[in-house]
Amino acid sequence: MRHCCDMRGFLSYLVLWMLKHHKMNGAQIAKELEKRKGSKPSPGTIYPVLKELKEDGLIDSDDNKEYSLTNKGEEELISACTLFCRQFHDFHDMLECCKDDPSTER
Repeated sequence: MRHCCDMRGFLSYLVLWMLKHHKMNGAQIAKELEKRKGSKPSPGTIYPVLKELKEDGLIDSDDNKEYSLTNKGEEELISACTLFCRQFHDFHDMLECCKDDPSTER
């Protein structure tokens, strides 16, 4: 089966979303992403995203290397959520296409 829609473009968005709810370290972020997509992303995938988000001032880390959302990150997340909702306003209808697929447990 050909995969036309990988979710690489959503990684930064997902990281910001997860950090809105809890402080997490890189390993915890990878574990949470594994729950969502079924395979654990490598450190070579996670840490460059974390570095970029930190350099952009969207996240910060403490002495325990736990990341958290900054005020700027929260603003960016709200903006991204707004854009997501505009583009996928019919998301509930989209879920209908996979309701009988056991790999899409909700």
